[in-house]
Amino acid sequence: MQIQPSPTSQRALSPAPAQHSQVRPNIVTSARPLAPQTLSLDAVITTMVNAAEGVSDLLFVVGRPPQIEVYGKLRGVDVEGLYPTLQGQHVEAIALKLMAGNERLASDLKAFGSCDTSHGVPDLARFRVNIFKNNGNHAIVMRKLSTQIPTCDGLKLPPIFKEIIKEKTGIVFVTGATGSGKTTTLAAMLNELNQHSEIHMVTLEDPIEFLHPHIKATFSQRELGKDFSDFSVGLRAALRQAPKVILVGEIRDRETMEIAMTAAETGHIVFSTLHTISAAQSINRVIGMFTNEEQMQIRQRLADTLRYVISQRLAPKVGGGRIMVSEIMGSGLRTREAILLGENEIRDFHEIIESNYQNGWHSFEQSLLKHFRESRITEETAMLYSVNKPAMRKALDVAKKEMQPEDETPSGFRLNLEALHHGPGTKAPM
Repeated sequence: MQIQPSPTSQRALSPAPAQHSQVRPNIVTSARPLAPQTLSLDAVITTMVNAAEGVSDLLFVVGRPPQIEVYGKLRGVDVEGLYPTLQGQHVEAIALKLMAGNERLASDLKAFGSCDTSHGVPDLARFRVNIFKNNGNHAIVMRKLSTQIPTCDGLKLPPIFKEIIKEKTGIVFVTGATGSGKTTTLAAMLNELNQHSEIHMVTLEDPIEFLHPHIKATFSQRELGKDFSDFSVGLRAALRQAPKVILVGEIRDRETMEIAMTAAETGHIVFSTLHTISAAQSINRVIGMFTNEEQMQIRQRLADTLRYVISQRLAPKVGGGRIMVSEIMGSGLRTREAILLGENEIRDFHEIIESNYQNGWHSFEQSLLKHFRESRITEETAMLYSVNKPAMRKALDVAKKEMQPEDETPSGFRLNLEALHHGPGTKAPM
């Protein structure tokens, strides 16, 4: 099926009628004349994905050409009929096609200004799609999803990840900004469980990004809007579906957080994500979901149920591409005390993490320093992605001195001594 932009005057999203099944671009700003033609959305997507290696996102924004993100940098793609700039009717038509008449998506877009869905192109890739309003126009970002299930070894995750998945109860948070690879990390962890554990795993996702095959585990993968109405409803139902492992795509509100803690307290291991950038910020975010009167009780419950907080970022790698840098905090006596009583000079999450390096915990600075020593990232990248920059600066200076090869060339003083020892006109033995 093909798509056609609705008239310029049409601004409200609604299911596309039959006569709107095709796109006929009419770009007056094009640098070259174009004959009227019909564009297939899947053909446009295929052109963009094949324009470069390492494409992670596709962007459709009015006033810009179709764009791809390659290793963190945007570049335009010359798509016949949509170049050099996209018009409002083109992006709206693509949005209508992606929404496929779904009333929930149209309602979310109207009420909240954005909606999430998924789209697949046969023999190419699946995409996570966000459609949103931008200065009165529609805009679209499509995240390209891998068709291959990632593994802990393939992602070169630290060895502690294989210990994390051995937890039987509690909560594990994977945190980071949008696009930092949280979903990929979680998929690798569930894949590892799938290889070795005969258990039932229920996932609540928005949307489903990796389709896990049934190997040893049995997967029930549920998608927001298709299989359940919101995360709190889906999570409450999951407690009655006999899972050992529950994945919650994102904890967005206090009700979902409360149910997640209940699940962790009743014999489940819950994996979820937060849009936070560190362990300390993650703890504060969870506690901040509740009122002041509730916070002491929530601190106690969180101290009892939290098992790990994994925070991650993707940093540019020497030679191209990106590499994951992480901070990992586990559960220990000092961690629980800091959660219960709050941080102060002697209860500092950053110090607690770094002092447990032998247990596999590590700060962003320790992760960055390791990559720097192995020549995977530059000094500038290490500084840019660090949290404690003074500490990072000192550590880098020490590392650079240790990494400099010793100068084995004899000094001038030594040469003079050798000449005196062997006499004029003689050579020192090699």
